[in-house]
Amino acid sequence: MTKIIAVANQKGGVGKTTTAINLSACLGVLEKKVLLIDCDPQANTTSGVGFDHTQIDKSSYHCLIGNHPASKTVLKTSSPNLDLIPANIDLVAAEIELVDIDEREYCLKKSIEEIKSNYDYIIIDCAPSLGILTLNALAASDSVIVPIQCEYFALEGLGKLLNTIKIIQQRLNNNLIIEGLLLTMYDTRLRLSNQVVEEVKTHFQDMVFKTIIHRNVRLGESPSFGETIIIHDASSKGAINYLNLASEIIKKNEEEITTEAFSDEK
Repeated sequence: MTKIIAVANQKGGVGKTTTAINLSACLGVLEKKVLLIDCDPQANTTSGVGFDHTQIDKSSYHCLIGNHPASKTVLKTSSPNLDLIPANIDLVAAEIELVDIDEREYCLKKSIEEIKSNYDYIIIDCAPSLGILTLNALAASDSVIVPIQCEYFALEGLGKLLNTIKIIQQRLNNNLIIEGLLLTMYDTRLRLSNQVVEEVKTHFQDMVFKTIIHRNVRLGESPSFGETIIIHDASSKGAINYLNLASEIIKKNEEEITTEAFSDEK
């Protein structure tokens, strides 16, 4: 059964794109078939896996406005078991063009329906806003990962984001759950980082992933080479962190499937 996970936070610079790219790559390395969808007009996910977004002909824009089947926009990446639906600057226009379309929040969901069964996981990188592109991603998803940077202001926006997710659950997607809160850019040397970790774990407990993503030079430089961290440096701390995260998500997902199967038998 395919699991669709959006990586979302309306705050920029929290490790959202880094998480989408490297979580997808690590799930692929762990022998899961993965589709990564870039829903951000900045197209950093697209360039981060080795494609020049200025040369992209068919992108997630064409899926959203419905003039091109999703299967025709999929690109193979150099990372094992990882495919990509890229983004380009056309996505900026989608915000305007979708305004007049009926059920505009479900355009992405309808578009990927035909290819959904080809994958174990579909990861969607959202724009750092709560516009129509992010709403499409959340309406299409089974769950959402919220990356949180280990600094003070990250906590301020978290409450607002969780309220927004609650509204989306009520109005657009009753089945949407929070996959987990992911602490990123953690620096063991900083007292503030440790305080943020404690604060988040105290308030949100089981909602927080056990895996914490540490601040890592190799992780920061890999996008400039157009490589995932697994290809760039598989022995780095960043690669190990994201492999642990991928394993945690797979384990959680398998436990959920087992629980559902057991409930059905009863």
